[in-house]
Amino acid sequence: MNTSSYLGFPVQCDIRARQADLGRDGSVSTIGMARWLEDARIRLKMPQFERLVDAGEFGSHQIILVGQTVEKLAPAHLTDADAQVHTGIRRIGRSSFTYQQAAFAGGKRVGSGEATVLHLGPAGPLALPDELIADLTELSLPDSSETAASRPGAERRHRDYYAFFAPLRARIGDVDGNQHVNYLALATWYDEAVAAFTAAAIGEEGLVPDLSPSSYRIDYLGEVTYPGDYEIGVLVRSFDAESVRYELGIFLGSTCLGIADASGARGVLSARSLGPGGPR
Repeated sequence: MNTSSYLGFPVQCDIRARQADLGRDGSVSTIGMARWLEDARIRLKMPQFERLVDAGEFGSHQIILVGQTVEKLAPAHLTDADAQVHTGIRRIGRSSFTYQQAAFAGGKRVGSGEATVLHLGPAGPLALPDELIADLTELSLPDSSETAASRPGAERRHRDYYAFFAPLRARIGDVDGNQHVNYLALATWYDEAVAAFTAAAIGEEGLVPDLSPSSYRIDYLGEVTYPGDYEIGVLVRSFDAESVRYELGIFLGSTCLGIADASGARGVLSARSLGPGGPR
């Protein structure tokens, strides 16, 4: 990883595409792209904050991802040269901050995303220390002004908002060091739900067409734990000749633990299957 002024991003990280990053079409999937962005964030250095933590002066804390976006913009392959993720800080808040990232491979921009993390202590959110703010400021993008994104409505947290449900069971391999289902594993759950909806919509057995989303905006609202049986609600928000826009939610009983907006190719999905009378 080194510094870079490319497109205004202060840091760049070389990425090595892995077989596990590929989707069914042989290119890096949207979930694979999210792994690229995570890899770059993990490798980003915050030297002043790291010295503070190593000295034991910051106390007990967790760094929790509370929201992310990821978009696959173009195909990326294992054979593409010079795969990189460029990273900067877009927003610095009182207890949280937001990364902005862009992925490149084979001489073209292939993905983008953002991630917001919260510093959490035993009693709740922790104010960012001056040392961390100094590190983040050095990584800030030239224009870090933020246009507030519209927040999903409260109706998204209710089961009766969704028209279709896909059951999913937490796997022990999904659990991370924070002892809950990892946020990237949860992103794959949304892929599973869209695939289940697609299978029900076309009403055919066998291989389901590859219509997984090319973009996600995800908000993490609560802990998803193991063991547990969950359901993913799916609602078609809108569609046109080429694409479908989904709204999704993760539920344990009546409790909503996460919501997402997604968009993907329409493919063979009929207008009837995507309308109010579609699969349930």
